[in-house]
Amino acid sequence: MTAVWVAVAGVVAVGAAAWWLHRRFLVVTVNGESMTPTYAHGDRVLARRARLAGVRAGDVVVAAAGLPLPGGPRPLTIEAAEPGTPTTCPPWMIKRVVAVPGDTVPEQTLAVLAVAPGHLVPPGRFVAYGDNVQASADSRQMGYFYEENLLGVVVARLRRPDHHDDAR
Repeated sequence: MTAVWVAVAGVVAVGAAAWWLHRRFLVVTVNGESMTPTYAHGDRVLARRARLAGVRAGDVVVAAAGLPLPGGPRPLTIEAAEPGTPTTCPPWMIKRVVAVPGDTVPEQTLAVLAVAPGHLVPPGRFVAYGDNVQASADSRQMGYFYEENLLGVVVARLRRPDHHDDAR
């Protein structure tokens, strides 16, 4: 009978650990070229769920763009570079944080936010850019990201599903 209880306790412990890991970490696949050369389309990254208070400039995050929405982030429609042509933004984006609450708003973001040089990022918001300027929709076009739309901080790159040891 003791062996049964040990087995049950082991199963419960493994289940609890799996539940905790799922609540704390997630795997995200990079879609697009906005973070090249750091991350390429198809790369998989491990992200730790985080609050904005735990994020620093330089961190790579997973977040949704746009205003906080009831029920959480979902696909958004924004205006494309061609006026009047709508495009759908991906619901989750991988971007590098360049300013957090209390930091000075970066010069490249002043115009879209309609703020003067020296303006500070307000509480609950952050500024994030893609590493590939030519292929990134980010705070330079969309303004602030909101704390409510922050999913987590990237902590590691995982192997691509099609990774071969001779590649890269």
